[in-house]
Amino acid sequence: MIYLLMIAVIICIFMSLRTLFFPSKLKHKLVSFDNFLFLGSTYSVIMIGFGLLFMLLEIKGFNVIAEQGSHFSGSYIEKLNSSMYLSAITLFSVGYGDIVPIGIGRILVVIEALIGYTIPAAFVVKSVINYEQNNEMKK
Repeated sequence: MIYLLMIAVIICIFMSLRTLFFPSKLKHKLVSFDNFLFLGSTYSVIMIGFGLLFMLLEIKGFNVIAEQGSHFSGSYIEKLNSSMYLSAITLFSVGYGDIVPIGIGRILVVIEALIGYTIPAAFVVKSVINYEQNNEMKK
């Protein structure tokens, strides 16, 4: 059951990234509230998705999170909280050092960090391309 949930989370992450790289509704204004919400929802899906992956791996028995030098243990809510926190500080490239990935978690945080760097770049590039296309259509 956990593996099924992990697959569903991964599919949601990929679908969110697909809409970022192939948007259909970001054609009107370059900076608008809709674009802001779109970018915020993309970040949220990625953050929650990776947080759930960290938590599901912890529940399954894989050591993924270490807090202050020792393996993390706690209730379900504490694991969820720490997993989401690790995901957020990784996605936004903060990295306080109070919580670190171990084992397979290191691979996941590298992937999440790469996605975190790619999202704003893809958004800017897509906005510039749309701007140029709109200018060419007006001519």
